[in-house]
Amino acid sequence: MRTFHITPLTDVQGENIRHQDEWSRRIHHKIDNLNKPKGSLGMLETLAFQICKIQHTLSPKLIHPCHLLLGADHGIEREGVSVSPRAVTWQQMINFTRGGGGVNLFCRQHGFELVLVDVGVDHDLTAYSAIVNRKIARGTNNFLWESAMSTDAFNRAIEIGVELVDECKQKGCNIVCIGEMGIGNTSASSIWMSLFGQLPLHRCVGSGSGLNQVGKNHKLDVLSRAVDRFCTIEPESNKAETIIRYFGGFEMVVAIGAMLRAAELRQIILVDGFIMSACLFAASRLNRSVIDYAVFGHCSGENGHGEMLRLMHARPILNLDMRLGEGTGALCAYPIVESAVRMMNEMNNFKDANIDKYF
Repeated sequence: MRTFHITPLTDVQGENIRHQDEWSRRIHHKIDNLNKPKGSLGMLETLAFQICKIQHTLSPKLIHPCHLLLGADHGIEREGVSVSPRAVTWQQMINFTRGGGGVNLFCRQHGFELVLVDVGVDHDLTAYSAIVNRKIARGTNNFLWESAMSTDAFNRAIEIGVELVDECKQKGCNIVCIGEMGIGNTSASSIWMSLFGQLPLHRCVGSGSGLNQVGKNHKLDVLSRAVDRFCTIEPESNKAETIIRYFGGFEMVVAIGAMLRAAELRQIILVDGFIMSACLFAASRLNRSVIDYAVFGHCSGENGHGEMLRLMHARPILNLDMRLGEGTGALCAYPIVESAVRMMNEMNNFKDANIDKYF
């Protein structure tokens, strides 16, 4: 796998950010001298600080936001771990080309360019020109019995993520949002959360697209057996790259590559719910500094997401009990990010507004 050279923004996540470098002090000085009570805009101030750090400016901008919607199928779906059949993956990808999905309306609403990409859907989508064809294979292997993908496929997926972000960058994009379409991907996400977070698997497994309690119990049993087998047969079962490759979906590994490249390019990464948070969690095991570039859009209704966010010391913008996926929760949070940027650029300071600074 390629090496990503990501500049760490160490004071973004730390508790003592006001006692860090001179650039941080300059950002805080501007924020604290806007004509408002100190700290009165709450999380907007935190977001503004982070975005200024990412862009290394006191006047941040959001340019040509892009949303990558990655589609792929999972071999583990064959074990009945999802209430939705795998055909839904390709059916929804086609629906997206017609503008009929949740992701479509939120991209239209918030001015995102939507890029639909087939990286592993178990269906021929080449007739649809609106879908970029980067198919690695028609779905992953069933990780109950074998690794989801080979090392070569893993590396190819990472590179596709890099290529997609580079293409966005060429359009001027400096904020990337990523969504997914892949029946069964909450299963891989739950295992990543358990292994990377060192948590019991039952605390990481949820209902996905709508499993009842019987279905959740079955899902937990299948995933537990898969993890037990992996730990028994895989000599590098504690290595991050091995865990990612063994359980991940193509869309998830492409997302990891995209996140790492976006951070390397000092772009803002707008993170969606449980699955995309799991991808960022996994990416952070390859390069810890990627988290500094992440803005977490929301806490989803999927079991375990709140705990995963806490493992990353992440504070989500929204909590609307959403769990659609596709990147919809992150897209809904975008106006708050935009408000933080507008605060930095359009709000007057005490001196220019002729208001006494009273603190």
